[in-house]
Amino acid sequence: MSIDAANLEVSLEEGERWRRTLRITVPSDLVEAERQIALKKLSSRLKLPGFRAGKVPRSVVEKRFGPALEQELLDRVVGEAYREVLRERALRPISEGEVHGVDYEPQADLSFQVSFDVAPQVELARVGGFKVQRPTSAVGEEEVEKVLERVREQEGTWVPTEEGHPEEGDMVSVRIQQVEEEGAEPRPYEFTLGKGEAIPDVENAIRTLEVGASEEFAVSFPDDASEEGAGEGPEQRLRIFLDARKQLELPELDDTFARSAGDFESLDELRARIREDLKAEAERESEAKLRGALLEQVLAANPFEIPESMIDQYVRSTLGNPEDLSEERLQEAKEQLRPRAVQGVKRFLVVDRLAELHDLKATEDEVDERVEEIAGRSDSSPSDVYGRLQRSGQLDHLEREITERKVFEFLKEQSTIDDPE
Repeated sequence: MSIDAANLEVSLEEGERWRRTLRITVPSDLVEAERQIALKKLSSRLKLPGFRAGKVPRSVVEKRFGPALEQELLDRVVGEAYREVLRERALRPISEGEVHGVDYEPQADLSFQVSFDVAPQVELARVGGFKVQRPTSAVGEEEVEKVLERVREQEGTWVPTEEGHPEEGDMVSVRIQQVEEEGAEPRPYEFTLGKGEAIPDVENAIRTLEVGASEEFAVSFPDDASEEGAGEGPEQRLRIFLDARKQLELPELDDTFARSAGDFESLDELRARIREDLKAEAERESEAKLRGALLEQVLAANPFEIPESMIDQYVRSTLGNPEDLSEERLQEAKEQLRPRAVQGVKRFLVVDRLAELHDLKATEDEVDERVEEIAGRSDSSPSDVYGRLQRSGQLDHLEREITERKVFEFLKEQSTIDDPE
């Protein structure tokens, strides 16, 4: 079937948030012509007792398969008319069309409505002239020492200790028994005190024990904590056995330690590498915050609405597998994520619009250059890297990354960026 949009009665209603509704009427003669074609095709394929194959009268077919035939006819005519109107009017929905208000009786016109969202037209009247403070990317010596201490802990050795009570930072092996549960067996646990791996009352109780000792304690459980095997209620009677205690023996901060931690000749060289890595991370974070601040200025100067379907799609992609959630939980998640979704969609649209208006989209040469850079770092051939990125779907992300970098460089040129002292 081929429907000419010129033979249809069509009106387009513009709703809020880029919602559009097409009202379409298909003349009765077009519907009836399609109905006769469907009848003819069906009768030519049917095999019924008392009739030769392909020779079943249309009246018999209509009487026996009338309701199913009518439904199939409506689905086909509605779909074809909708697609033809979209093509003729150059409409590009970004959501599935929702058909409603279908009105049809035999020998009469068919009328129906289809609602859908279209991509918003983002008008950017102002994209510059802003004043933005670049966040500091300075790295202090205290931060360097904190990382150095973490590396030192990673290189440390756990030494068994049997004397005294456990202290902050000690690793303990315990068994915990639910006293009020008859026949309950003690359950083994191992964790480091002060890391938040156990509830406070349990850690405080362990600090009063010596290795090999056990004692009963009244332990209060926070509302959001659940002890596997424990009964209900805010307080439980637990017997705790302290089976072992270990203390972390840290290596000396010297050149020998630096060489054991990696390819470093001295402690000063290790410190310099840590400082360099922290500086690079701080600069990336500073740049990300600066980009966010610039986009916030652009969005504030150019307000626009976005389709509900784009917000819904963003939320669903964030949730991962929303089909696993109940409808109630899904609605709660949507409400919680909605502000983030609105901002995320708007930022995406603004970046795309700027790239389009100012010819800032990633070029093939720029993509090839980036692929060669990645290949050089990974000791692979550019063709291997390109193929790997394409197969994993990461090539689009790479193009997006290049485009965004160009867009933000453009935005920075349009405004005043104050660097920190």
